[in-house]
Amino acid sequence: MEGFSSDAMVFFGATGDLAYKQIFPALQSLVRDEGFQMPIVGVAKAGWTLEQLKDRAKDSLEKHGGIVPGAFEKLLSLLRYVDGDYKDPATFVQLDKELGSAKRPLNYLAVPPSLFAVVTENLAKSDCGKSARLVIEKPFGHDLCSAQQLNRTLEQFFPEEDIFRIDHFLGKEPVQNILYTRFANPFFEPIWNRNYVRAIQITLAEDFGVEDRGRFYDETGAIRDVVQNHLLQVLANLTMDPPTGEAREALRDQTSALLKAVQPISPQAVVRGQYRGYRTVPGVAPGSTVETFVAIKLFIDSWRWAGVPIFIRAGKLLPVTCTELVVHFKRPPRETFQELVPVGSAHLRMRVSPEVAIGLGLRVKTPGERMVGDDVELTLKEHVANDMPPYERLLGDALRGNSDLFARKDLVMAQWRIVQPVLDNVTPVYNYEPGTWGPPESLQLIGSDAPWVDPVITETPSGKSRRRSLY
Repeated sequence: MEGFSSDAMVFFGATGDLAYKQIFPALQSLVRDEGFQMPIVGVAKAGWTLEQLKDRAKDSLEKHGGIVPGAFEKLLSLLRYVDGDYKDPATFVQLDKELGSAKRPLNYLAVPPSLFAVVTENLAKSDCGKSARLVIEKPFGHDLCSAQQLNRTLEQFFPEEDIFRIDHFLGKEPVQNILYTRFANPFFEPIWNRNYVRAIQITLAEDFGVEDRGRFYDETGAIRDVVQNHLLQVLANLTMDPPTGEAREALRDQTSALLKAVQPISPQAVVRGQYRGYRTVPGVAPGSTVETFVAIKLFIDSWRWAGVPIFIRAGKLLPVTCTELVVHFKRPPRETFQELVPVGSAHLRMRVSPEVAIGLGLRVKTPGERMVGDDVELTLKEHVANDMPPYERLLGDALRGNSDLFARKDLVMAQWRIVQPVLDNVTPVYNYEPGTWGPPESLQLIGSDAPWVDPVITETPSGKSRRRSLY
């Protein structure tokens, strides 16, 4: 139902971890930054009172961003609470009373996926589900078949335009910066294709392990946790064609076209790894073969990218925490100065976290009489501590009915289609030592196309340019 702004917000799972870490801070920011004044109703089955929920909100904000005087008090005045079972229609009768005169609520499902269908059906059957929007938190399905079934269930009760599938990665400022940098600078477009690009790499590294998420992670693994959603979306931002025209769905149309062109991943193009010690984590099966590291080689079957290998890797307990992309350009058609030039000499590097950085790798002459050079990188770095948090951006967009940063049904189906052939145990899992860059087999996967570029965390003044050797 396009064209209107929601006049209330309901969040199911109000006493849970996601609400504690993300939703309460985002709501306070919306009150502060956008004058948010509509009813906010938390729903959970915890035996709580409204005062207990307010205490939870206070504790959340004290530990995640801080209390903002004025905005915090206003948030508490807007807060309502319904305690009840999601399967009980009486819960939704009480919810309708708490919404008062609101007619167009936004319903955020911060609940386990097993409860999505239950909540949506009871919402649709109640008065508070009419003219409402629905925000669904990932994971959206466990594989292609379950995602298709979930879509069919949701669409029994809500039209597609009122379903917002949230992926917080898309709300991050640095991810938005990928699109902006590409399409706001015309000198990229002529070389952004198979004629000039030799290979693309995307790395999402984390220097910590599974920690207290053992049970969840052992049912998920790296492919489902970050590749199927986050990293394929990043790939789409990096390689899609520019949106055209004024159509509301222009951005998602181009994202969809790109993802539909990605070939399903072959089992021969995947290396899975598991860090030593993973099986001792509480909640992990003793003989688990779930991957905590994955490296993938894939291709985009399009005129622009045909034949360009794309390498994606993600893992836990790697040397650093960092997400970055590297576009390797081809060398000139002949080496004019008869040098032996490294294959990674010319590149563009875009870092998404922990800071925003753009690096241009090029070759410059070394001082002296000989016509020889050295590889350097010109880098612009910007710290992003004051940027809008992703959940504030995404919740604000959902309340306004702006769906650009949310996954449409066909996008989700395309993502599952890409990874479906390599889910679960279709390939071996190799052990790797914590603090390394995964199993050595990942080096064989990339071969001579381009060496893996391992992210290096360095400190430089914000916004300064510098030169750095990449190899």
